[in-house]
Amino acid sequence: MGTRPVPRTELLETIRARLRESPVVAILGPRQCGKTTVARWLAEGKRAHFFDLEAPADRRALAEPMTALASLRGLVVIDEAQLRPDLFPVLRVLADRKPLPARFALTGSASPDLIRGASESLAGRVGFVDMGGFDLGEAGDRALRKLWVRGGFPRSFLAASEGESRRWRDGFVQTFLERDLRQFGLNVPPVMLGRLWQMLAHYHGQTWNASELGRSLGEAHTTIRRHLDILTGALVVRQLQPWFQNLGKRVVKSPKVYVRDSGLLHALLGIADFRGLEGHPKLGASWEGFVVDEILRLTGERQAWFWGTQGLSEIDLLVRWRGRLLGFEMKYKDAPAMTKSLDVAMQDLKLDQAFIVYPGQSSYRVAAKVEVVPLPVLRQRLLGGRATS
Repeated sequence: MGTRPVPRTELLETIRARLRESPVVAILGPRQCGKTTVARWLAEGKRAHFFDLEAPADRRALAEPMTALASLRGLVVIDEAQLRPDLFPVLRVLADRKPLPARFALTGSASPDLIRGASESLAGRVGFVDMGGFDLGEAGDRALRKLWVRGGFPRSFLAASEGESRRWRDGFVQTFLERDLRQFGLNVPPVMLGRLWQMLAHYHGQTWNASELGRSLGEAHTTIRRHLDILTGALVVRQLQPWFQNLGKRVVKSPKVYVRDSGLLHALLGIADFRGLEGHPKLGASWEGFVVDEILRLTGERQAWFWGTQGLSEIDLLVRWRGRLLGFEMKYKDAPAMTKSLDVAMQDLKLDQAFIVYPGQSSYRVAAKVEVVPLPVLRQRLLGGRATS
């Protein structure tokens, strides 16, 4: 495409660290987020063997996996491993050898819940690395608006024009529904799942209501729930779970839903560029989802929640990070102030600190433990003061 590649140094360091700890590492991310490129970089300059399971020759080479893999030494990379779930029991045997002659890096376009073989057959032997498209640390602070509008998928972010980026994302949605889901062995009508995905874009940042969505789509709430789990397992939708604590209040118990990539969200909503985004009713929700994704790319998702009560007090994101419980509110405003809802959350949840993340340039304090910060500054705080590019 005539554009320099974006180095993904920290991601590569994370994968290498996991490989030192575990005989098998699974690099999980949605289709087209750059996993193959990263896997090839990982194999550069080393005694490595690379198998692409979308290539017919490599599929034939692994027709007898034990015979093909047992004699290999060094690093063995298997790209799009979810296409061959029968490999996982073989890898379990190979990972238990003493001494260990080879380590295995797998890439996959689905979560362990969707590819049950990875979590069941390789239990105790596999480390997981979650991967998405570019984040702000990789794109650079100056590209924040571009990253927000286009999303992090490399071909969308690096496109020569807004139109080219938008066409790529439209094509991604169509290909995902018509081809990619079948590769997971899922027999779901593309039209039905496409309608749900588009509807979820309009519910982006809201609490999940299966019955309401089911009525809108003319489907049973159990069917809608199953299809939501498929999109979540394919790593294109995020479910943020609620925080439960005995506070003597009626708390919200359903997850919030987000389209994980902001560029795909905008494609599903028909938003062409930043001007279109500024005038769209989902502007604030889009900013919220974009910031949530950036935070969770740093902190991980395993100790992340939102909190809301029936009395309408809420906080967008809670994260337990380095032993502290942190709260985050996302506001697309010029100069956001302290809110009653955040004050209630600080008291009820006993937060160690809270941040209001906005698109401005300056940081300022609005309460003893609450600070308004731009997203690049927040990244520096979470990383312990280390600056972004």
